[in-house]
Amino acid sequence: MSQLSPLGKPTEYCTRYAPELLYPIPRQLKRDELGISATALPFVGEDIWNAYEISWLNPKGKPVVALATFRVPAESPNLIESKSFKLYLNSYNQTAFADAAAVEAVLRRDLSAAVGAPVSTKIEVLSGRPQVHVAYPEGTLLDELDIACDAYHPVPEQLVTVNGEKVEEILYSHLLKSNCLVTGQPDWAMVVIRYRGQPIDHAGLLRYIVSFRNHNEFHEQCVERIFCDISRQCAPEALSVYARYTRRGGLDINPFRSSGEFTAPENVREVRQ
Repeated sequence: MSQLSPLGKPTEYCTRYAPELLYPIPRQLKRDELGISATALPFVGEDIWNAYEISWLNPKGKPVVALATFRVPAESPNLIESKSFKLYLNSYNQTAFADAAAVEAVLRRDLSAAVGAPVSTKIEVLSGRPQVHVAYPEGTLLDELDIACDAYHPVPEQLVTVNGEKVEEILYSHLLKSNCLVTGQPDWAMVVIRYRGQPIDHAGLLRYIVSFRNHNEFHEQCVERIFCDISRQCAPEALSVYARYTRRGGLDINPFRSSGEFTAPENVREVRQ
């Protein structure tokens, strides 16, 4: 991680618009580690960011508060370091804008420039009473399986198929925990795995999910690692991996990766979000 990154450092908050605060990180650094070619990604997808602490001033100096959603395509060359994103959003606090549409346009421009690809943005002012949807996914919850766990760094060998007819199923768990690549602080998530192919052993999959418990990696990188490990170990005909990480600093990050047959889910909050 470059010395220019704000992550893990004491920071003075800037309350005037400052797009230079955004700190992009090349995705390919970790993708090389996973054997992912820069010219032939094995997945499609996006990173869904939700911001809960965004505010600016109207032309009369009165504050406006809002929620925001950003969708960053997985094929973008860069991701954005989350603390820099938070600092950037806080730089709007004492900046005047004509309306929410103007804020949305500036966000779209800055974020697209930082990641190197078009970013979708959506602003919902709280005075408009935006609706939120909290729900559990369809499918089978793995967490009540009575398993023994002794590995707390990723062990792809835990992933095995079992004999049986091909299936299509959705499996999910609230037991995914990883740690920030730089600070080591815990990141908590629900992970949802949908696949079609030979049945994947549920106990082995849950042990594999638990094995991320002491693993240091950014959210997006963990999801890509899970996708690649399942692909290589179990060879499903179709696969998607989706993680809903709990928020930190007013932001949550929800990466989705798919082999292409399964589309991105709706932006529905996990119960801890």
